[in-house]
Amino acid sequence: MDHRTRARISRIAAHLVHPGNSQNEGVLERIDCRSKGGASGFKVAVLGASGGIGQPLSMLMKMNPLVSVLHLYDVVNTLGVTADISHMDTTAVVRGFVGKEQLEAALVGMDLVIIPAGIPRKPGMTRDDLFNINAGIVRTLCEGVAKCCPNAIVNIISNPVNSTVPIAAEVFKRAGVYNPKRLLGVTALDVVRANTFVAEVVGVDPKEVDVPVVGGHAGITILPLLSQYESFPHLVPDFRLLQSIPCLRMRRSESALSSFQASDLVNPSFSFTEEEVEYLTNRIQNGGTEVVEAKAGTGSATLSMAFAAAKFADACLHGLRGDAGVVRCAFVASEVTELPFFASKVRLGRAGIEEVYPLGPLSAYERSGLEKLKKELLGSIDKGISSVRQ
Repeated sequence: MDHRTRARISRIAAHLVHPGNSQNEGVLERIDCRSKGGASGFKVAVLGASGGIGQPLSMLMKMNPLVSVLHLYDVVNTLGVTADISHMDTTAVVRGFVGKEQLEAALVGMDLVIIPAGIPRKPGMTRDDLFNINAGIVRTLCEGVAKCCPNAIVNIISNPVNSTVPIAAEVFKRAGVYNPKRLLGVTALDVVRANTFVAEVVGVDPKEVDVPVVGGHAGITILPLLSQYESFPHLVPDFRLLQSIPCLRMRRSESALSSFQASDLVNPSFSFTEEEVEYLTNRIQNGGTEVVEAKAGTGSATLSMAFAAAKFADACLHGLRGDAGVVRCAFVASEVTELPFFASKVRLGRAGIEEVYPLGPLSAYERSGLEKLKKELLGSIDKGISSVRQ
């Protein structure tokens, strides 16, 4: 076999071959592989790539044009997922890594690390029930990040996020590499749900809706700020849709359409009834349970979580690229309240988090919800911190 043929075979197979993968040594000479003509971009690692969230998330990241190299890591089955995703005709080069001994190789040089690893929720489980197992997983993975790519942006998906983000922070502090601007808990699914459910009630396209969700990422710690709901002047409410939603017989008449102007939708005069606020808040807070129960023991919210996580990762990459005005909600180190970590709107940039925004004006319902969530959220934060400091 001549050198040119061997080089071509190596390029084709490189997504399955990496340093430390002894099963391929001596079969092919591995060369540093990059797709011909592949666009420059960022190096992204997904840790937990074989799981229910990890597989669709990995696929979505392979589709992202800002990703040039995609490393997929898990303790089992990664090579199959890698082979499958690598066949997609997008520019990102995909490589798979399996087992603890290959964790460091998966992380070297990464710009963004996304961590969905851990066990999923099952019927009857709370996020706290996941703590004992997932806390150890996140700790081990973050120790690898601290050693191999301490300057990477880290997106924590593994539940309970209210505890795993503080765990990650403590691991990075111990390693002397903690940068609060580069550690973000992914609460994007709460925002995605809020936008979807509000769009159903208001009767607009979800893409036209922006509802900030603050606090934490479990139960009552999830606080949608419905009083700050914004929409955009592409669509007007479809009042026939409003009437079709059970238990939400809207009090607005079709004649009210005539009073809506584009400017109203940019800074809307639309207000929710107390019944609507209660319904929407409860559904957003319990969205994960809704999916777990609907799947009847076969899984949790994996597909919608992957979708939300991919959207959030894309925002982080746009920030790293230097795009202006990239604002998302995330669970981060914060001085917005007296709690050390809190989810609120943040502006993303090349440094990671470039600004953490205050909460802004709250309704009486939201002020009450804020006070109610603090005790539970602080308990989860302290639990994560204590698990590392012991």
